[in-house]
Amino acid sequence: MYENDLVKAAFKVRSRVHAPYSKFSVCAALLAEAGNIFTGCNVENASFGLTICAERSAVAAAIAEGKKDFATIVVVSDSDASASPCGACRQVLAEFNPEIKIVASLISGDMQKFNLS
Repeated sequence: MYENDLVKAAFKVRSRVHAPYSKFSVCAALLAEAGNIFTGCNVENASFGLTICAERSAVAAAIAEGKKDFATIVVVSDSDASASPCGACRQVLAEFNPEIKIVASLISGDMQKFNLS
């Protein structure tokens, strides 16, 4: 699976982002070791602490389908600089794969790649 395929999968849920407060859209596509792709988007709440990040949204979708072995996550943001997973998302990802590959992508296509560790 190529990162570009994951970026495309993340883009498909971009229109579903719920970010009325920050106006900061983030989408994610999570690749399971079995080849399944799970997507997620940020879902904001007036009580900021209850906001669900795109990464955790994708993880929840995967877990709901019985997948727990993750290889790569792509995070796409509409900012000027690529968005890396927040601390809470990093902790959730580390629960399943401390070495997961992270691809932080901008809408323009620029990417940064690194492992969670």
